[in-house]
Amino acid sequence: MDLTIIWAVIIAFAVAAYVVMDGFDLGIGILFPLLPVGKQRDKAMNAIAPVWDGNETWLVLGGGGLLAAFPLAYAIILPALYAPLTAMLLALIFRGVAFEFRWRDARHRRFWDAGFFGGSIAATFAQGVTLGALIEGIEVSGRGYGGGWWDWLSGFSLLTGASLVAGYALLGACWLILKTEGPLQLRARRFARGLLPALLGAIALVSLATPFVERKYFERWFDWPGMIVTIPMPLLVVLTALAAWRSLGRGADAAPFLWALGLFALSFVGLGISIWPDVIPGRVSIWQAAAPYQSQLFLLIGAAALIPLILAYTAWSYWVFRGKVGEQGYH
Repeated sequence: MDLTIIWAVIIAFAVAAYVVMDGFDLGIGILFPLLPVGKQRDKAMNAIAPVWDGNETWLVLGGGGLLAAFPLAYAIILPALYAPLTAMLLALIFRGVAFEFRWRDARHRRFWDAGFFGGSIAATFAQGVTLGALIEGIEVSGRGYGGGWWDWLSGFSLLTGASLVAGYALLGACWLILKTEGPLQLRARRFARGLLPALLGAIALVSLATPFVERKYFERWFDWPGMIVTIPMPLLVVLTALAAWRSLGRGADAAPFLWALGLFALSFVGLGISIWPDVIPGRVSIWQAAAPYQSQLFLLIGAAALIPLILAYTAWSYWVFRGKVGEQGYH
């Protein structure tokens, strides 16, 4: 049993769960200035109020798992990406404060609304930049980071940052379609119709650029037998986007969100094809970065108890608040 692969899957799952679950509530924050002040903004906040805080559990699990299971990767990645990661955490903190205080400090609600928007878009953009910098490659010297302070900043990382903003905004719009009714749902549907082509264009640009960022990416995408998997990917993305567009046109509630998740799932698959089996693409493999077998086994025992518990309370909270959001909350 290769515990290194098991831990790689666990961390990948935690990151994917975070992107899916925290993505839509960050997306609502990104769209917040476009919503009229008053009932529509309150409804949008109520649509995520029961679940937004718990969604960030997966970020903690992913970061903590990386430290515990792949300490070498953690020691290299953190110094390389201090700036965007620090910006992300500060933005998430300020966003959380703004979320709570907008209800309790009505006199300064305009300020807290701006803080909620600013924290959401800054955290999202920082996550995208972090991903882009990781894909582009981190300079490794011995067993540590060998690059400079600004190596994370490039045209490619800025592109991935902007792409993630579009993606999260689409998830947020689709969540509002799912959870609201009336004028807010109609407005969210209009947002989604504009954001879907934007995200599709962003996926195309990132996909075209990625194989030329690192030679190994090009080989994995265009050499045999990898082409068996990679050739259908653009078609699957286009078909998924068309299905999402049709669901928006026919007035479906749940289907747009599910199809948007499908676009993210395909993007994850493409990312996996590019970097597997590296944890630092082109530099360090998962086996080179892994903790000792005994440590991985000990940690796995804890994860085997903790992850089902997280999944259970997450599923329960979503089930309890499964309805539409009305004037006074869920109904």
